[in-house]
Amino acid sequence: MASSPCRCAHGLLHAGQFFDCVAMSRDSSLAQPSVLAAPALLLMAVACGLCAGGNYFNQALLHSIALHFGVDDAAAGLSVTLAQVAYAVGLLFITPLGDKFERRRMAVVLMLLAGAGHAMVGWSSSFAMFMAGTLIAGLFSVASQVLVPMAAALAAPGHAGRNVGLVLSGLLVGILLSRSVAGGLSTLGGWNLVYQVTAITMVLMAVSISHLLPTSRHAQPMPYVQVLRSMGALLRTQPALRLRTTASALAFASVSVMFATMALVLSSAPLQLSDMQIGLVALAGVTGALIANVAGSWADQGKDRTLLRAGAVALLLSWLPLWWGQTSVAWFVVGVLVMDLGLQAINVTNQSSIASLLPEARSRMNAVYMTGYFAGASAGSALGVWAWNLAGWQGACSVGAGLAALAAVSVWRGVRWAKRQQRLNNMQTA
Repeated sequence: MASSPCRCAHGLLHAGQFFDCVAMSRDSSLAQPSVLAAPALLLMAVACGLCAGGNYFNQALLHSIALHFGVDDAAAGLSVTLAQVAYAVGLLFITPLGDKFERRRMAVVLMLLAGAGHAMVGWSSSFAMFMAGTLIAGLFSVASQVLVPMAAALAAPGHAGRNVGLVLSGLLVGILLSRSVAGGLSTLGGWNLVYQVTAITMVLMAVSISHLLPTSRHAQPMPYVQVLRSMGALLRTQPALRLRTTASALAFASVSVMFATMALVLSSAPLQLSDMQIGLVALAGVTGALIANVAGSWADQGKDRTLLRAGAVALLLSWLPLWWGQTSVAWFVVGVLVMDLGLQAINVTNQSSIASLLPEARSRMNAVYMTGYFAGASAGSALGVWAWNLAGWQGACSVGAGLAALAAVSVWRGVRWAKRQQRLNNMQTA
């Protein structure tokens, strides 16, 4: 197919060529899938970062949001939980459609809807409108999790983990930069400026994706009801999926305790940081993006167990400098850095592994995993706000460390199970 009018030199489909290819048979396009070139992967990484990062702007702006709408910090903090709950719902009911519909078109539509939600938040005239926009943006920002299995599906043989790791690096950088960008733009033009800019950027990114990415669809599309039912079957029949999802959910719950209360502790005495300063503190976690790409490559090489253990230990230990961080920005930065390294070591390793378990069910496997992952985040955020109201920063740290300990136990269980399965497989093939 080297001379096919559907391909450019790098295996990507140009917008103008799309309409020339409509008449080609669907079976032929499926038999000759595109392989993503580096520029396409970079575009997907940026798109994932934009989609996921938008759900985290409010974490650096809680105090300013509360003052603007005349609500207390706890009410403003509920927007963090709402965004993550909406994201989890989208993961459960929307992302599985990647095994039914064409993924590029689906990602574009979802990004446009998420942009509409950010526009509602950016130009909101009431707290109710702000929360409604947060709900819509969170629900449809799952476009990022349509792109992740798409990156694996369009990977060259033996490079699925690398592709997933690269795209997730972009997602992670977007999440971490989001707080810094939100704080900086808040200083320039108010807390809502970042949402206004994001709404416009989301539309531009959707247009770029529609023109520059190749199409990707499941070989045998399934009815929606069957898609949803099969997710439950996957969870029952795939113990690796259950173990990895549980470990990552507990890890993200621990991290979410910190992020849900970070703005509250850093804006309080004795530190009393501004929105911009709080965003810069969160920027320390960008180093976690470095481990994301490494984790994907290690998963391809079968070295995931070492990285999982190291991530669990780092996550648990990070709560000690965070405890001291109530009175020291330096210790808080150290805690954030170590925490994000630990989380990404666990998450990227697990997600890369899951992307390779059942290639024919990538979107559904990813949906189950990410639904559990962000359900953990939602629970962690709620527990963090509850612990803050009950016992301040010490209470939040205690809850977060407890969740990190549970995550470590879950990681060790998963590693032992994987070792047993490997021994059994070796005995059967001997």
